[in-house]
Amino acid sequence: MWRATEGRRVFGYVGGMSHAHRARPAATMAVTAGLLGFVALSGCARFDDSLASPFEPEPTAGGFAELVPPDPNQTPTTEDEAPEEEGPCVDPDPAVVATCLEPTAGLTVLPGGGAALVSERTTGRVLTVAPETEPDEFTQIDVDGSGDGGLLDVALSPTFFEDRLLFAYISTPSDNRVVRVAPGDTPRPVLTGIPKGSTGNGGSISFDAAGGLVIRTGDAGDPAAAANPGSLAGKILRLASPSPANPGDPQIVAIGLTGTGGACTDPVTGTLYATDRTPGGDRLVRVGDAGSLEPLWVWSDSPGTSQCAALDNEIAVALVGGEAVSFVEISDETGIVTGDPVFAVEGRYGQVYGAARGPEGEVWAGTVNKASGDPVDSDDRVFIIPPDGGGGISPD
Repeated sequence: MWRATEGRRVFGYVGGMSHAHRARPAATMAVTAGLLGFVALSGCARFDDSLASPFEPEPTAGGFAELVPPDPNQTPTTEDEAPEEEGPCVDPDPAVVATCLEPTAGLTVLPGGGAALVSERTTGRVLTVAPETEPDEFTQIDVDGSGDGGLLDVALSPTFFEDRLLFAYISTPSDNRVVRVAPGDTPRPVLTGIPKGSTGNGGSISFDAAGGLVIRTGDAGDPAAAANPGSLAGKILRLASPSPANPGDPQIVAIGLTGTGGACTDPVTGTLYATDRTPGGDRLVRVGDAGSLEPLWVWSDSPGTSQCAALDNEIAVALVGGEAVSFVEISDETGIVTGDPVFAVEGRYGQVYGAARGPEGEVWAGTVNKASGDPVDSDDRVFIIPPDGGGGISPD
């Protein structure tokens, strides 16, 4: 089984290697009663056609799906019912909230924390997933899922309650791009022309506290492009007003991010973190004010760092090859790493790609075993790692 014996700290004290793991949840998290009620609305958003291109996928019929929370007052009927046999899509692990998906990519947790949206990379489907409920199709976007491209990540508009807008990072036959999807409308391009390759397409999108859209692009299989300021590959980009009605070049926040990875923003301090994969190992970096990449931790055994989630004084990093989620603790006083990474769910769910923060500090994560791992009958899956609560670390 893979271990963290090859990890090394770049900044801060180097302590003894810990093999502690976050505790497994004792029960699934209850679905919040106040989940959003999504209705099929006709599209009313207007967009500037100057960013349009021949690739304008059609929406699914009816636009966004309606999300209806379960009725807590409804009593299940048991009379004359035969016990149901558990099928291959039933996972006995209480932390698993969705099963039998196609390989997942990005996730975003819905307001309230009772459910999340997860993207299937190759199908273009966006699914609503929640504990003790079946996955429900929220919408579907036409994508090019060849290589490692497809539906790469999703993010909710900061004003989602008012505008019902979903942003998606996708691959088309000619490029990678960010699109904006309004209920019942055609996905409209927000940023186009991000280089696409046979590999190196993976990335992430998320909103920062100021309402800007942060985009971590892959290097499209060309590390030299990541260092080229004239290319959008291998960069962290920011759109201050992510709308086709406000066209303009994105701000280049940082360059030189090789391979694929993610970016995440600390919700309290606004500090931006990112992951990438280099010849010398996979990295977690902090992005400085001038766009410098400050390595915080390097995994020299290259476990496949992917998306990340910024929590309170720690960063959760999904590891594909490492088959775990690594938690890197950072001092809020010095900004340096305080100890060796702690690994959660190591080897439990297989290859982990997506990671997203919930409102209570829990981490929602998704697997990609059907694409590159050793899938079991219930793959691919979404699961939840609870906050440690100050004492939730337990040894193997």
